[in-house]
Amino acid sequence: MNVVTLIGNLATDVDLRKLEGDKQVAGFLLAVDRPGRDEADFIRIAVWDKQAEVCARYLVKGKRVGLDGRLKSSSWEDSDGKRRSAVEVVAHRVQFLSPPDNGAGAEVPFEGAAV
Repeated sequence: MNVVTLIGNLATDVDLRKLEGDKQVAGFLLAVDRPGRDEADFIRIAVWDKQAEVCARYLVKGKRVGLDGRLKSSSWEDSDGKRRSAVEVVAHRVQFLSPPDNGAGAEVPFEGAAV
């Protein structure tokens, strides 16, 4: 079974990219605290399609989220011919945990923040 549940703060702003057709993907780095320690793990997150658009619109660096997803590993050869690999979480569901902004920015209702 490949299931991941995380709660953390965005360590980067959301990067939304449009792909072929109507596909789009958003990526960000999530800082997840290690219990009992003064350190965090930084995990790459990918979110697809409509959910990616909503995340890009309402999330910024520092916002707290909870998410469910799956691990995805990939490997490739870089321009120097070295083998590289990476692991990321592909999020199926993202829950906004930070209160909505009260400033001039766009607001999302806190109760309806799950995408």
